[in-house]
Amino acid sequence: MLKNKSYIWISFVVLIFGIIVVPKIIDRIEKGEIVKGDRLDKVSNTSNEDSNLIAIGPAPKFELINQDNVKITNETYKGKVYVLEFFFTTCPSICPKMNQSMLVIEKKFFGNPNFGIVSITIDPENDTPAVLKAHRELLGVKSSNWNFLTGDKKYIIDLSNKGFNLYAGENSKVNGGFEHSGSFALIDKNGKIRCRKDEYGNPILYYDGLDKKGVRDIQQDIAILLKE
Repeated sequence: MLKNKSYIWISFVVLIFGIIVVPKIIDRIEKGEIVKGDRLDKVSNTSNEDSNLIAIGPAPKFELINQDNVKITNETYKGKVYVLEFFFTTCPSICPKMNQSMLVIEKKFFGNPNFGIVSITIDPENDTPAVLKAHRELLGVKSSNWNFLTGDKKYIIDLSNKGFNLYAGENSKVNGGFEHSGSFALIDKNGKIRCRKDEYGNPILYYDGLDKKGVRDIQQDIAILLKE
């Protein structure tokens, strides 16, 4: 008799649960909220906070001439997120790979007026505006916000080494006659150099333009900065 009463009581509880709780679960499923528990909400809502990019400092000012003989300065990119590199058109080693990485980045953000790219030659004696224009066309660059810049050699070498702290210099013993960093600088809309942290919590400073992971990382961080 007691056993039968227990079954009746359990059935009653299950019935009440079905009447009250199940409709709420169904409603959450229909609204797409079934996976938004408190713990998951905390992860999704803080993902951007956890990936906050460090501001290293203001990017150095520059004033150079582009492939169309037009003066381009850092003010040209004010209000834009942009990626900057140092290269030269006759580079026999890392530059072709860097150019291809930039093309991947260009394609990802093509058509976004708030994004741009700056490629500065460290061999301005050879890389005249006409040479840079031909190089730009050879690469198949489509973005009007991707400028190839040239100017005074000492000014550019100082801009690279002392301004951005990205190594560049002449070396007659290496193929091509120049050495330079294969890294990309990321600059935000306010003209500040930004970067992410490494696995140990240290700022990476610049992004590897020769590595697929470096390109993927900078694409992710560009997307974050464009939303700021």
